[in-house]
Amino acid sequence: MSKFLNKPASDTLYKAIACLETEEECRRFLQDLCTVSELKAMEQRMDVAMLLDEGLIYSDILERTGASSATISRVNRCLHYGADGYRTVIPRLREKQGKEG
Repeated sequence: MSKFLNKPASDTLYKAIACLETEEECRRFLQDLCTVSELKAMEQRMDVAMLLDEGLIYSDILERTGASSATISRVNRCLHYGADGYRTVIPRLREKQGKEG
């Protein structure tokens, strides 16, 4: 984790996110916390991560999401060499989607 994100002052944000109990609470909190542009960017990165995990190629992901090749590349790099955040969340999302679908 970067030094910037590993300081005690950032703990409040992570603790706040961790204490959210429902998807609706998360949605409302993030809408209060972030701008519309920030939310759209995070949503797009999550969509890109899911599609990369499914094995789609960059051109297909670009077509489906409108994400730039730089964004797709960054998400791909995080999937392979990042802090394992995507690798923690993606299987949980897939499991949840399987139960709901």
